[in-house]
Amino acid sequence: MENLELRPKKKKAANSKKGEKREMESTESSYVSSPEAARNRSPPPPKSPTSENVEKPTYIRFLVSNAAAGSVIGKGGSTITEFQSKSGARIQLSRSHELFPGTSDRIIMVSGAIDDILKAMELILAKLLNELNIKDNDDAEPRTKVRLIVSNSSCGSIIGKGGATIKSFIDGSQAGIKISPQDNNFYGLNDRLVTVTGTLDEQLRAIDLILSKLCEDPHYSQAMHAPFSYAVATATYNSMSYASNGAGLKFPNHKEDHSNSITIGVSDEHIGLVLGRGGRSIMEISQVSGARIKISDRGDFMSGTTDRKVTITGSQRAIRQAESMIMQKVANATERVMD
Repeated sequence: MENLELRPKKKKAANSKKGEKREMESTESSYVSSPEAARNRSPPPPKSPTSENVEKPTYIRFLVSNAAAGSVIGKGGSTITEFQSKSGARIQLSRSHELFPGTSDRIIMVSGAIDDILKAMELILAKLLNELNIKDNDDAEPRTKVRLIVSNSSCGSIIGKGGATIKSFIDGSQAGIKISPQDNNFYGLNDRLVTVTGTLDEQLRAIDLILSKLCEDPHYSQAMHAPFSYAVATATYNSMSYASNGAGLKFPNHKEDHSNSITIGVSDEHIGLVLGRGGRSIMEISQVSGARIKISDRGDFMSGTTDRKVTITGSQRAIRQAESMIMQKVANATERVMD
């Protein structure tokens, strides 16, 4: 996910309904229900973050299934509008085809002050919990999972030296917290999943601790306006040949240099940028880089996505340059949309 620096907008307690409808993707879901559990539940005690962090706008991203996303949006956007009004936070969802790599899940981003984010998270998670219709006995509150998206560079602050920080978060919240290893199957993916397991109160306490810690990282807030799309991050290596230099580092085996190829995914809506008018862009990229570039036919997508296959073949240097030029074209288009 590209980190694009845009001017953050100030939080508004009640956003314009017209603006919200433009940003929200409508859904066929006709689920309309007031989250009684969320309204009646007492919020967890604050962990006393600094006053600077309380007021400073921040964000949190997490995964939901497509069905759950529909419940959060509500009929005609009614539920998400209600949640934004009650919490004061801004709630955004990725489009139905913008999925986190390696999953079939969409992304929700909640932004605003920490207290507002926690209130919105309480409303959303209580709503999803209610959707599960879990019929356990009243004495045992169900323990569920929520998967947060955190950049690889920020995960270190959550783990802490020797795992001390994450252990203190587990002890303080009584929730299970697990950080996934970085997924090397998706080239350029710099985000990891932090799974928080527990009751709703335990999850909210853990999210409070995690978010307060992330706010201390100056680089974390810079990604607030990055696009949801991972279109150029879903690259899979087909026939890369590497040889070790004996020091643990890996370099391309130049004996097979010209047979190397990678296939990356580019969203169908952006494939025209790669091709260019009359094929000019793809010819330019090929000539400048020296790589051969092939784009899959319409309807031939990367598995589990709506991304077209772009296969780049040539030397390692040519592949890198061609891929960089393709990524830049898509990133520039995404930045224009964000503006």
